[in-house]
Amino acid sequence: MSRLWDSLAIILVAFLMYECTSSPRFTSSPSGSQESTSAKKSRKSSPPKLNANVRVGQTYVGIASYYAHGFHGKLTANGETFDMYGITAAHKTLPFNTIVRVTNLENDRSILVRINDRGPFIPGRMLDLSYGAAKKLGILGPGTAKVKMEIVELGDNEYAR
Repeated sequence: MSRLWDSLAIILVAFLMYECTSSPRFTSSPSGSQESTSAKKSRKSSPPKLNANVRVGQTYVGIASYYAHGFHGKLTANGETFDMYGITAAHKTLPFNTIVRVTNLENDRSILVRINDRGPFIPGRMLDLSYGAAKKLGILGPGTAKVKMEIVELGDNEYAR
């Protein structure tokens, strides 16, 4: 009978120790194991510096690409779960939750997207769109397009809770 109580005590202590550990998904540490690949790449030694000179109405022209299946369901840099069918985008420095109007200069299609991730990490690219946003802009076939990005509303740079 004593062995049974000893075994139960060990199991109870192990369970309590397990329950007291933090969950990596909700960690505030930069080395969280559930971060998306793009979030890990953006954090070489420190988070990217946000451009304090960005204002509503500013426009930029550059190359946009998109990301999809490999990141679907994983966490974005701001802590949200990436939905490839959503209308979001990754930018290296704009504050999270910033709303931008993206216009495909090759077909004149336009859409509003919200910045919720960091990237792209391929030299020469300005914006990484979700699959859903890229589809609406007609970028899926070629994979990239020359776009105009206009800042419509600056975000609060808040992480998802």
